Amino acid sequence: QVQLVESGGGLVQAGGSLRLSCAASGLTFSAYGMGWFRQAPGKEREFVAAIAPSGGAKYYADALKGRFTISRDNAKNTLYLQIDSLKPEDTAVYYCAATLRPNPRDTEYNYWGQGTQVTVSS
Repeated sequence: QVQLVESGGGLVQAGGSLRLSCAASGLTFSAYGMGWFRQAPGKEREFVAAIAPSGGAKYYADALKGRFTISRDNAKNTLYLQIDSLKPEDTAVYYCAATLRPNPRDTEYNYWGQGTQVTVSS
């Protein structure tokens, strides 16, 4: 059974930083591309970033480049998302997901975590 478990969310002041983690089990982690998505209240889920199975190629939503950094540790079966200079508009539930081909389309992802809440106060 595949499980993706996000952690690291919380309440943070604007300008602060967070590192989200996603622990994977039940799949060959190093064979999957991984992605981060987020969904703010009343909005559709949006792509944040994706990373190739080896970690060599990374992809970011154009509007979020510069403040978000995706990385992975295949030895630990863990995906990360570093978020710097947090803004109130970053408030959302952040989800990690696994895909055979990393890309921005959420329909291409086979497995999803339950999400972790990030709330940024102004």
